[in-house]
Amino acid sequence: MPGTIAGGQGCDRWHLLAGDDPIVIEERMPPGAVEQRHRPALARQFFYVLDYEAAMELEGARHGLDRGVGLHVPPGAAHRMSNEGRGNMRFLVVPAPKIHGNHIDGPYEAES
Repeated sequence: MPGTIAGGQGCDRWHLLAGDDPIVIEERMPPGAVEQRHRPALARQFFYVLDYEAAMELEGARHGLDRGVGLHVPPGAAHRMSNEGRGNMRFLVVPAPKIHGNHIDGPYEAES
């Protein structure tokens, strides 16, 4: 299923395990791609970097995530993933419960 919250930007998404719960999504994000900042209303999410490194903005704080590192995003936390590197970054997203239709629109205080 191509596309991510990043608005396309050459990103790809594959549902490795689909259903209501649990869900496992693999995403590929090319260099320079940035998600739109968003908040999951009810879902908590776990992001785990498979290849290269990611930058995750979580409630205004920047977190560098190397390959093999994960980060938990609690429900209601504004966040966005970006690829500041030179290669295609791959990561897993594990939301609980499902995230489809579960986002609160911005703007958020952490807007920059």
